[in-house]
Amino acid sequence: MPTTAADTTALPMVLVSAVVLVDADGRVLLAQRPAGKRMAGLWEFPGGKVEAGETPEAALIRELGEELGIDTAESCLAPLSFASHAYDDFHLLMLVYVCRKWKGQPQPMEGGDLAWVRAARLRDYEMPAADLPLIPAIQDLLM
Repeated sequence: MPTTAADTTALPMVLVSAVVLVDADGRVLLAQRPAGKRMAGLWEFPGGKVEAGETPEAALIRELGEELGIDTAESCLAPLSFASHAYDDFHLLMLVYVCRKWKGQPQPMEGGDLAWVRAARLRDYEMPAADLPLIPAIQDLLM
Protein backbone atom coordinates (compact mmCIF):
# COMPACT_ATOMS: atom_id res chain seq x y z
CA MET A 1 0.00 0.00 0.00
CA PRO A 2 1.44 3.44 -0.88
CA THR A 3 2.64 5.67 1.92
CA THR A 4 0.66 8.88 2.29
CA ALA A 5 1.89 12.22 3.60
CA ALA A 6 -0.02 11.61 6.83
CA ASP A 7 1.86 8.33 7.33
CA THR A 8 5.28 10.02 7.27
CA THR A 9 4.75 13.04 9.53
CA ALA A 10 5.99 11.23 12.65
CA LEU A 11 9.14 9.89 11.01
CA PRO A 12 12.44 11.65 11.75
CA MET A 13 14.00 13.31 8.70
CA VAL A 14 17.54 12.25 7.76
CA LEU A 15 19.41 14.52 5.35
CA VAL A 16 22.21 12.93 3.31
CA SER A 17 24.44 13.97 0.43
CA ALA A 18 25.44 11.46 -2.22
CA VAL A 19 27.58 11.63 -5.32
CA VAL A 20 27.64 10.14 -8.78
CA LEU A 21 31.40 9.84 -9.33
CA VAL A 22 32.03 9.60 -13.07
CA ASP A 23 35.44 8.41 -14.27
CA ALA A 24 37.22 9.31 -17.53
CA ASP A 25 35.51 6.34 -19.24
CA GLY A 26 32.03 7.55 -18.27
CA ARG A 27 31.49 4.86 -15.63
CA VAL A 28 29.79 5.47 -12.26
CA LEU A 29 31.20 4.33 -8.92
CA LEU A 30 28.93 2.21 -6.74
CA ALA A 31 29.84 1.29 -3.17
CA GLN A 32 28.56 -1.84 -1.47
CA ARG A 33 27.26 -1.30 2.05
CA PRO A 34 29.50 -3.27 4.43
CA ALA A 35 28.42 -6.10 6.72
CA GLY A 36 27.00 -4.91 10.01
CA LYS A 37 25.41 -1.77 8.55
CA ARG A 38 21.75 -1.26 7.76
CA MET A 39 21.01 -2.59 4.25
CA ALA A 40 24.35 -4.45 4.17
CA GLY A 41 25.27 -5.85 0.77
CA LEU A 42 23.25 -3.33 -1.24
CA TRP A 43 24.99 -1.04 -3.73
CA GLU A 44 24.67 2.72 -3.41
CA PHE A 45 26.05 6.04 -4.52
CA PRO A 46 28.75 7.12 -2.05
CA GLY A 47 27.95 9.74 0.57
CA GLY A 48 26.46 10.06 4.00
CA LYS A 49 24.64 12.09 6.62
CA VAL A 50 24.84 15.85 6.76
CA GLU A 51 25.87 16.74 10.33
CA ALA A 52 24.57 19.77 12.24
CA GLY A 53 26.29 22.92 11.03
CA GLU A 54 27.52 21.29 7.80
CA THR A 55 26.52 22.20 4.28
CA PRO A 56 25.54 19.27 2.04
CA GLU A 57 28.68 19.88 -0.04
CA ALA A 58 31.00 19.93 3.01
CA ALA A 59 29.37 16.73 4.28
CA LEU A 60 29.93 15.04 0.93
CA ILE A 61 33.58 16.10 0.76
CA ARG A 62 34.08 14.77 4.32
CA GLU A 63 32.28 11.49 3.57
CA LEU A 64 34.30 10.91 0.38
CA GLY A 65 37.48 11.23 2.41
CA GLU A 66 36.23 8.90 5.15
CA GLU A 67 34.60 6.27 2.91
CA LEU A 68 36.77 6.31 -0.22
CA GLY A 69 40.01 8.08 0.73
CA ILE A 70 39.58 10.67 -2.03
CA ASP A 71 39.49 14.45 -1.95
CA THR A 72 37.46 16.86 -4.05
CA ALA A 73 36.40 20.49 -3.89
CA GLU A 74 32.99 22.09 -3.71
CA SER A 75 33.60 23.59 -7.16
CA CYS A 76 33.79 20.02 -8.55
CA LEU A 77 30.30 19.09 -7.26
CA ALA A 78 27.39 19.80 -9.61
CA PRO A 79 23.82 19.31 -8.31
CA LEU A 80 22.00 16.56 -10.21
CA SER A 81 18.82 15.54 -8.41
CA PHE A 82 17.36 14.55 -5.07
CA ALA A 83 15.50 11.58 -3.63
CA SER A 84 12.82 11.61 -0.97
CA HIS A 85 11.94 8.21 0.46
CA ALA A 86 10.08 6.99 3.54
CA TYR A 87 11.70 3.95 5.14
CA ASP A 88 9.95 2.21 8.04
CA ASP A 89 11.59 4.28 10.77
CA PHE A 90 12.86 7.48 9.08
CA HIS A 91 12.35 9.66 6.05
CA LEU A 92 15.40 10.07 3.83
CA LEU A 93 16.07 13.25 1.89
CA MET A 94 19.11 12.69 -0.32
CA LEU A 95 20.76 15.50 -2.27
CA VAL A 96 22.68 14.07 -5.23
CA TYR A 97 25.66 15.64 -6.97
CA VAL A 98 27.83 14.68 -9.94
CA CYS A 99 31.62 14.78 -9.61
CA ARG A 100 34.11 14.15 -12.40
CA LYS A 101 37.27 15.46 -10.72
CA TRP A 102 38.92 14.30 -7.51
CA LYS A 103 42.33 13.47 -6.08
CA GLY A 104 43.26 9.92 -5.17
CA GLN A 105 42.08 6.46 -6.15
CA PRO A 106 38.77 5.41 -4.54
CA GLN A 107 39.28 2.61 -2.00
CA PRO A 108 36.65 0.94 0.23
CA MET A 109 37.85 2.43 3.55
CA GLU A 110 34.93 1.02 5.59
CA GLY A 111 34.66 -2.46 4.07
CA GLY A 112 32.36 -3.55 1.29
CA ASP A 113 33.36 -3.45 -2.36
CA LEU A 114 33.45 -0.84 -5.09
CA ALA A 115 32.35 -1.24 -8.70
CA TRP A 116 32.75 1.04 -11.72
CA VAL A 117 29.52 0.57 -13.68
CA ARG A 118 28.22 1.76 -17.03
CA ALA A 119 25.01 3.79 -16.67
CA ALA A 120 23.11 1.23 -18.74
CA ARG A 121 24.03 -1.50 -16.19
CA LEU A 122 23.06 0.32 -12.95
CA ARG A 123 19.87 -1.73 -12.57
CA ASP A 124 22.00 -4.90 -12.49
CA TYR A 125 23.04 -3.97 -8.92
CA GLU A 126 20.66 -4.36 -5.99
CA MET A 127 20.21 -0.90 -4.44
CA PRO A 128 18.33 0.70 -1.55
CA ALA A 129 14.85 1.85 -2.58
CA ALA A 130 15.82 5.54 -2.32
CA ASP A 131 18.57 5.16 -4.94
CA LEU A 132 16.46 3.52 -7.66
CA PRO A 133 14.58 6.66 -8.84
CA LEU A 134 17.96 8.34 -9.49
CA ILE A 135 18.94 5.88 -12.23
CA PRO A 136 16.99 7.58 -15.09
CA ALA A 137 18.59 10.98 -14.34
CA ILE A 138 22.04 9.39 -14.32
CA GLN A 139 21.34 7.53 -17.55
CA ASP A 140 20.06 10.74 -19.18
CA LEU A 141 23.29 12.45 -18.14
CA LEU A 142 25.67 9.75 -19.34
CA MET A 143 23.99 7.92 -22.22
